[in-house]
Amino acid sequence: MNRSPYITDAPTVSTIMFKVLLALVPGIIAYVWVYGGGILVSLTLATLTALAAEATLLKIRQRPVKPYLMDMSAVVTAWLLALALPPLAPWWLVIVGTFFAIVIAKQLYGGLGYNPFNPAMVGYAVLLISFPLIMTKWPVPLSLAEHPLGLMDQLHFIFSNILPADIKVDAITSATPLDYLKTQLMLKHEVASITQAPIFGTFGAKGGEIITAAYLLGGLYLLQQRIISWHLPTAFLAALATISLAFYAIHPAHFANPLFHLMTGASMLCAFFIITDPVSGPTTPKGKLYFAAGVGVLTYLIRVYGGYPDGVAFAVLLMNMCVPLIDALTQPRVFGHEKG
Repeated sequence: MNRSPYITDAPTVSTIMFKVLLALVPGIIAYVWVYGGGILVSLTLATLTALAAEATLLKIRQRPVKPYLMDMSAVVTAWLLALALPPLAPWWLVIVGTFFAIVIAKQLYGGLGYNPFNPAMVGYAVLLISFPLIMTKWPVPLSLAEHPLGLMDQLHFIFSNILPADIKVDAITSATPLDYLKTQLMLKHEVASITQAPIFGTFGAKGGEIITAAYLLGGLYLLQQRIISWHLPTAFLAALATISLAFYAIHPAHFANPLFHLMTGASMLCAFFIITDPVSGPTTPKGKLYFAAGVGVLTYLIRVYGGYPDGVAFAVLLMNMCVPLIDALTQPRVFGHEKG
């Protein structure tokens, strides 16, 4: 009689992806609350582009289209990329980034299960390198805007790049808090005075703290549902907090405190939704800890010393390169065999 234990009710890929999308909903609601409904346009454009690109490549590769589209992995990639872009990003930027993520970073490597790099971060990195000015200009939160844009005005701006005659682009966009902090530090200002600017909130970006908290809520849901393990988010957040605390303790006037780095930028999105990609990340428990800690350290170093405001995308891609080595060095001992 076979007495081996088996998983009798393993979740399907589509179930897992659906729960990831569900976990992103609080963050999307927070985005709409802080910046307006423009993000919904980006999500729609990214979703349609991802599904169309995936279907086209599957046809070309002579693979069945419906099963792969129904697993919703393309939609997850589209949403992660759209949420990483500025909420009022022009329509063509969303389409180009999503197309690159699905076609180049996913399908040309063989599709789901074969891509060595996180597709959403590949798309984001390509856009950031190619269009840095657009990618680093974010809208002012509605609560701070002199002339808050309604949904129709945001739609008009996304598709035509034209604002009402009495509103200038500079009135609705600004540098991100990470970019502003870095620029002001180069001008020899201290962190305490820099963070008094209106774009900063209590802990991080004004309004961004709400979005970060929403991502944390969604991440806790994924942990509760056992869609992700604790290793990756815990190691990433711990590494980011530890290195930022070390620098802050050495020179608090020049380095922001750990809470700022945890509550600003894509930190929570990275911790629970990006590095938890099961394909481009490590498979062993120890490997997950090393991988996530490496992403956390690199994210901080790029933020502080790199040429880009937030280092999440590049940190993830650099650590993706190390995954085969990490997995090889962290294989657990085979049961019944001696170590070594």
